[in-house]
Amino acid sequence: MTRKFARPALSLLAIPALAATLLTGCGGDDSGSDPDQPDAGLTAVKSYLTEHTSDLVNRTAAMKTAGDAYYDLAKASGFNYAKLLKSDCKAVNATLTDAKNAFVKANPAYEEMEGIVAGIPRTAQYDTDLDAGSDASDPENAVSFNLTLPDGKVMKQPGNLFFLIETSLYGTNDDLTVKGVEPDVNCNGKVEFGEGLPDANIFKASVDEMDSQAKDLNKDADEIVITPSDAFTAITVMTPTMSEYFEQWKLSAFVAGAGEQSEQGFVATSRLSDIADILTGIDFTYDEIEPLIAAKNPDQAEQTASELSKLLSTSEDLRDREAAGQKFTPRQADLLGAEMQARAERIAGQVTQAAKDLDIEIQES
Repeated sequence: MTRKFARPALSLLAIPALAATLLTGCGGDDSGSDPDQPDAGLTAVKSYLTEHTSDLVNRTAAMKTAGDAYYDLAKASGFNYAKLLKSDCKAVNATLTDAKNAFVKANPAYEEMEGIVAGIPRTAQYDTDLDAGSDASDPENAVSFNLTLPDGKVMKQPGNLFFLIETSLYGTNDDLTVKGVEPDVNCNGKVEFGEGLPDANIFKASVDEMDSQAKDLNKDADEIVITPSDAFTAITVMTPTMSEYFEQWKLSAFVAGAGEQSEQGFVATSRLSDIADILTGIDFTYDEIEPLIAAKNPDQAEQTASELSKLLSTSEDLRDREAAGQKFTPRQADLLGAEMQARAERIAGQVTQAAKDLDIEIQES
């Protein structure tokens, strides 16, 4: 696999010293430290996080620009979408294509850091609002925000932002798209799967909110100190989520077939790609705590690293095979999900035990 950041390089002699340093603030004796020099925490993971939050801000800004342009076109037509498509179809297509291009770049920018953002309790609300939260019908898992539309209407806890934007752009959510108008947005005389004509008021409010939340996440990421406890917690929380992801993949158009899917999301990008991206971030996070585990139990540290690397490699192989044209059946999706979940749970158990051995807290959500 390709890594944006190099694996932390450490000599064997440096490992005990690193372990002592990482344990500072987690129950170790820090009497010799300079109180005026705050602990920098896990700097490689912090850099990985902030590079991705900065990238996400750039992508959401592009989505906002496209959303504003689309809204202006719709407003100029008096929100008469049939008239708009007849008179300015190419302009509509251009703005929505720009939005789609920004979306497919924003997706991996977020997914590659989701294991960190969602896995650390003090940043997990961002994951709920951006990528994982439900609407108000599921209060326990609902997003925290309401959308105030340009026309003054309010959508209370409408669901996560990636879902709102994707399903409106790709036409899989009738609640978010224009009714009574054929969404031939590419102007070729026929409506194809993946074409959507978003309600401009809802779409603008959605991309505005996403841009705002991405900026807030970026600011918080710049200020956060990521501790060993954060890293251990993120890995144990986010690794054993494979069965849920594979179920979503099974129900999506990539497995069920275009137009036959019951899952409205995961149209622009396969859930297999998301799984590989999420595991990339988890694997990178483990890289920085592996020396800490190795100082206590080198064999276990190496075993966990190997199993996590193989889990990631399997997910990348599945992603690449699908991208090359291989079709998977729902039965295969179930079997693969069960296998990957079992492997992920074993890894999470090993990391949980390592945290216990090192007296490092696994935080409660």
